Amino acid sequence: MRRAVAVALLVVAGAQRLGAQVDVDSLAARVRKVTDAYLAAYFERHPEEATLAGVPGVRHDRLPDNSPVARGRWQAREDRWLAELRRIDPALLEGRPEWTAYGVMRASLEGSVATRVCRYELWNVSHVNRGWLPIVTSLAAVQPVGTEELRQQALARWREMPVYIASEMANQREGLRLGYSAPQGNVRIVIKQLDQLLDERIDRSPLYGPALRDSAPGFGDELRRFITNAVVPTIRQYRQFLAKEYLPRARKVIGVSANPNGATCYRGAIQATTGLALSPDSIHRLGRATVAELEAEMRAIAERSFGSRDVTPVLKRLRNDSKYAFRSREAMLTFAEAALERAQLAMPRWFGVLPRAGVVIRSYAAFRERESVGEWDPPAEDGSRPGIFYLSTYDPKHKPRADVEPLTFHETIPGHHLQGTIALERGAAIPAIARYFWSPGFGEGWGEYAEQLADEMGIYSSDTTRLGALANLTLSAALLVVDTGINAFGWTRDDGIQYLEAHTRVAEARAAVPVDRYPVWPAQGLSYALGRLEIRRLRSLAEQSFGSKFDIKAFHDRLLEDGAIPLPMLREQIERWLSAPR
Repeated sequence: MRRAVAVALLVVAGAQRLGAQVDVDSLAARVRKVTDAYLAAYFERHPEEATLAGVPGVRHDRLPDNSPVARGRWQAREDRWLAELRRIDPALLEGRPEWTAYGVMRASLEGSVATRVCRYELWNVSHVNRGWLPIVTSLAAVQPVGTEELRQQALARWREMPVYIASEMANQREGLRLGYSAPQGNVRIVIKQLDQLLDERIDRSPLYGPALRDSAPGFGDELRRFITNAVVPTIRQYRQFLAKEYLPRARKVIGVSANPNGATCYRGAIQATTGLALSPDSIHRLGRATVAELEAEMRAIAERSFGSRDVTPVLKRLRNDSKYAFRSREAMLTFAEAALERAQLAMPRWFGVLPRAGVVIRSYAAFRERESVGEWDPPAEDGSRPGIFYLSTYDPKHKPRADVEPLTFHETIPGHHLQGTIALERGAAIPAIARYFWSPGFGEGWGEYAEQLADEMGIYSSDTTRLGALANLTLSAALLVVDTGINAFGWTRDDGIQYLEAHTRVAEARAAVPVDRYPVWPAQGLSYALGRLEIRRLRSLAEQSFGSKFDIKAFHDRLLEDGAIPLPMLREQIERWLSAPR
């Protein structure tokens, strides 16, 4: 009798477990459905991002629609998606790909909602990020061509350009009416870039890029005619709008706090960028402490290799003495390519999973190079193009070699190209949304971690470049101070430049690059150091947990396996891995 009861109880328990599994499977299917729908809709709303990411199967014939009607409809959809996600308990999905998809989508939506108050669309006069000029010129560099259908898509996208620019101008005019504006200094940068673009011959213009990659009869002529007759006149009109109407009314205070609801905007930007619940004041103090620690490390190298504990004259010599700089643009590119080659040779000792897609190094277009340092564009997921590391080769005789190696490792291998390409190439092993979405806290934090890792890998060419790498990490830590100083504490442009010069010894022109970026991209400067510090913390936990059995390749592969997920998700994922039985 007792045996029969026991058997019956086992049957019931088994049925309950099976029912629970069915419920979880149903929940996972629900999450896959909503995240896939969101991703498809996101790329429909942001067609430029689909092209830049090399998403297979999408069309390349449209530009973003930032009109108030389109934006309102999109925000209503975001609200419905977020409400649906909040009705789901993600803990039930732990260990499954749907947990990752859920977390990435929810973080994206919550970040978007948190920054609505910023009204970026009303004041995106910007040479970086959301500005229409970097968007269209980046697209021109990768716009797919090579078939008649792709050529027609390219022409259709270029035909939208005048309407797109006019729409941006209308939004910015409305921003002025409501009290939102970009800082005057950023407006002047954009005007200068527009002047340089307009001065280029059409066949040398970045806008003519697709025709340089496709020699089909008539395509180049048609593209040239449209650029000349429609696009260039619209750009001239926009340039006139900025100079005559916008610039006199643009804000003089550079921080976002000068815009309506600026303080709330900045807190929302911190959440969207890092995923961390940190106040501007706590970030500012952390930045100052981290800068002090890194300065101590630089003093140790300076004493060992240069015979002085005073870092200032050593770094000034490295950055100002012509023997530590480049003789030409070509020499600068060759130096970066040699650093990349060393990194590629060392990779198998540090990573189990390696990217298949290659990466090439190119100079920025002339109109962007002065206000830029470097950036990486991902390869196409379908393998049709490699990743691209754009390096500013402007004024090479004043560009120190000590800065170029860490920048190359940050942007290529073991930095952004490694991390981003591994995510793209994992295919169905991770949710599609995790392949394409990129959390700055993880992404930029990984780039900074890669600069430190390069030292462990032994791929810096000398103590000179190792010192440059530490100086670069110090610069990133200093951005915690400068970004918050500008956007929360009323710092001026001079305040930011002087702080960077004093603590990193970079030249004024180099210090000006981030100081001119973060007024129009608030909180982005926080992602580098905060992400690096969190990744280093997680590595320390893993080393303590595994002891002598710690495997750096296994740790790196685990860290990168789900893409550039938000930092809180990364923390939860690694801590779960460390607590698992073994």
